[in-house]
Order: sequence, then C-alpha cells, then structure tokens
Amino acid sequence: MIVYGRNPVHEALRGPRSVVTIWATASAAREPWIERAGVPVITQTTQEITLRAGSEGHQGVCAEVSAYRYAAAEELLSAGPGVVVALDQVQDPQNLGSICRSAECAGALGVVLPERRSVEVTAAVCKASAGAVEHLAVAQVRNLTDFLLAAKNAGFWCYGAAGEAGLDYRAVDLSGPIVLVMGSEGRGLRPRVAASCDALISLPLRGRIDSLSVGAAAAVLLYAACAAGV
Repeated sequence: MIVYGRNPVHEALRGPRSVVTIWATASAAREPWIERAGVPVITQTTQEITLRAGSEGHQGVCAEVSAYRYAAAEELLSAGPGVVVALDQVQDPQNLGSICRSAECAGALGVVLPERRSVEVTAAVCKASAGAVEHLAVAQVRNLTDFLLAAKNAGFWCYGAAGEAGLDYRAVDLSGPIVLVMGSEGRGLRPRVAASCDALISLPLRGRIDSLSVGAAAAVLLYAACAAGV
C-alpha cells in the first residue's frame, strides 16, 4: 500500500505498520525524520511521486507500507470505559479521515465501519487523517445493528446523531461508555440503525445552514464526551 503526505508517512514510521521504501523529492529527503527513518529512501521528482502516489497532495513524499490491519470490534468493547464512533455507510474518504483524526486526538477507543457500502482505510483516508489512523483502532463489522446490540450488552449507551432529533446532545449523559453513531453524507442514519440506538440526539443549529458535515458533528460530540469525563 502507498501512503503519501508528510504527516501520514511520518506517522506510519511511528506506528505498527512496516515501512518498506520512501520516495521523496531532493528537498523533502533532507527532512531529519526522513534521514533517520532507517528504511531505503529513493529521490524522485515531484512528477514521479505524483504518479506513484496517484495524487498531487503528496507534499514531496510517499512510502510503501504494509497493509492496514483492522482491529476486531470485540476488542474495542473490551478496551475499557470510553467512546467508540460507529459510522453508518460514510463513503467520503475526507470525512472518514477527519473523523479518525478527531477520534484519535480525543482519545476514543476506536472507529467502527460496516464492511459494505462504506469507505475503507485508503491512502486518501490516511492523508485526510494526518496519519491518525496509524494510532487508532478501526474495525469493520458485517452488520452495524448487530454491533450496536453487542455494545449495549457490553454496557455501552448508543447515541445516534440525527439532525431532526428533538433531544439536544447537551441533555444526555456522555460520561459513561458510549457509542456515537454517525450517519452517511446526505442520508443520515438508516432506519434500522437509528432504531438500534438508545436515543437520537442533535446539535443546535443557529445559522442559516441546516446541517453540519458528519466530520464536524463527530468532532463536537467527541469533545463533548471528553468534557463529560469519558
């Protein structure tokens, strides 16, 4: 797998994955962390790295790394009190990367994705997360509603974010073990997933725009959970 961008490559070197080779422009190759990487570094032009990375957002560096290893969902539920983010068919790599970055920074236990109709951890997700996926447990599950049931049985409260919900997120207790369930872009939570939540909560919108991005909403709820003492 190729990852690109300075932060994603840097965090891959610091994380559990194996980094096989780094390709960097002459200027990027002089970065101290690249010089200390301990893996082969090959100097290439910007155009050559663009072709290798498949993106112009590489910032002069990309690397070949081992495949991303997903966590087991059961491990997240047994990792202790905390917050898990479950995503219902989020398909935009930028949104998944943003959520993973917020989740890692907020100290979440991890992120759960459905195996189907959901974006996976790709190079674009690594870039959008600024490398946070290298330090965050991400699990894939066959059925999200089954996971929510397992979470409830493990003592978690499941709160689904829904713009139409009448319950303000500030009115619920986010201090215990919780699962924050976020819906897909434009469609929100599927009915069965929403019905599997203990409650649906919303964020107040006081401007003229009628919704937040799923990444922005997830960040607000994650840090609300932090403030509540998760």
